Amino acid sequence: MSQAPGFRGSPGPDVPVYVISVAAELTGLHPQTLRAYDRLGLVRPGRTGGGGRRYSWRDIEMLREVAELTAAGIGLEGVRRILELEHHVAALQARVAELEQDLAASEVARRNLLSSEASGPSSTSNLPAVRTAGHAVAVWRRGRV
Repeated sequence: MSQAPGFRGSPGPDVPVYVISVAAELTGLHPQTLRAYDRLGLVRPGRTGGGGRRYSWRDIEMLREVAELTAAGIGLEGVRRILELEHHVAALQARVAELEQDLAASEVARRNLLSSEASGPSSTSNLPAVRTAGHAVAVWRRGRV
């Protein structure tokens, strides 16, 4: 993935600053193609008060990806589905990372609690049990005895 042109004070990747002619030049696509992709919902540029399109660097990257996919012979509906799935995968990956952090924190808390209550009956008998094997993680709650 390429990066936005770097100069001091440059806007972030989601700031819509590029007019359609600049976006067309940066992507190698015709402005009418950019308008069509906007109408189809493949890219959603920002709008000025007068309704003019303003593209962010992330929009430019998305347009380049659309151009690459269509050049490979994929139809626009296929491109739309691929982009949706890529977005879904990214969201799931973020959720997995979040759950892995929660699991690690729970395991640390469980170990700390178990070590602090080393003697006598413990109130930890109903804590979740965690077993890891490779990339698989099994979590279950112990039943009352």
